[in-house]
Amino acid sequence: MKPDIAISLEHIDIIYRARTHAVGDARDSGPARAGDYHAVSQATLSVQAGEFVSIVGPTGCGKSTLLNAASGLLQPSNGDVSIFGATLTGLNAQAGYLFQQDALMPWKTALENVAIGLEVAGIDTVTARDKAEHWLAQVGLQGFGARYPHQMSGGQRKRVGLAQVLIRNPAILLMDEPFGPLDAQTRQIMGNLLLTLWAQERKAVLFVTHDLEEAIALSDRVVIMSSGPKSTIIGDYRIDLARPRDAMDVRLDPGFHAIHRAIWDQLRGEVMKAYQGVSA
Repeated sequence: MKPDIAISLEHIDIIYRARTHAVGDARDSGPARAGDYHAVSQATLSVQAGEFVSIVGPTGCGKSTLLNAASGLLQPSNGDVSIFGATLTGLNAQAGYLFQQDALMPWKTALENVAIGLEVAGIDTVTARDKAEHWLAQVGLQGFGARYPHQMSGGQRKRVGLAQVLIRNPAILLMDEPFGPLDAQTRQIMGNLLLTLWAQERKAVLFVTHDLEEAIALSDRVVIMSSGPKSTIIGDYRIDLARPRDAMDVRLDPGFHAIHRAIWDQLRGEVMKAYQGVSA
């Protein structure tokens, strides 16, 4: 495996075993049996170092499940996960994970929430808080360090969460619908902020979203997952739009609309399958 491949998922199966209602792991591999739920089947995906890749697909197709396999939070029933050429065992220590829901501690200030990631790693408090001030400024929250989460808007809390992840300088960012709860305008502002910060160091990003326009605006590649069960990757589209990009203005580019049309032509059928399955 080449070390310039940040994330490699090879022939991944995720099977929820009926007897435990848990996900099978390396000690419980093999094909699905009666009563099991085969969530993801033979999914193969790689993300190059410095590449921004988004996963789109119908609700419940296993996008977050695949992301959890890349994080080490979930061990596949079958298949291989490698990080920079090394087989992943346990949690992915080279990745930072930004969830849809805030992971901020309500009793701590914004500064304390950002600094704690370094403090628990043994960095002294003064150094950790100096670095936290720097990252709050990087995400546009200079002067907000003394505020508690309940004193901030949803967009501001997302900025704190982003600083909380980036302060640890991960080589990989795993992002699971991170801007999902925000209004459309704030999502676009956060998208631009993410692109600005990503451009500075070009970390590998694996980004899960339901929003196809968001995926195209941000990404180098957009991959499509099929409807479940046995979801797999069925499409892989390179986004040949110039960088640097503005997450709002790029949506007016004729090339954007051509790419959107091509991806939606394939994605539409999977969305309808999932909808009809839920409605049945």
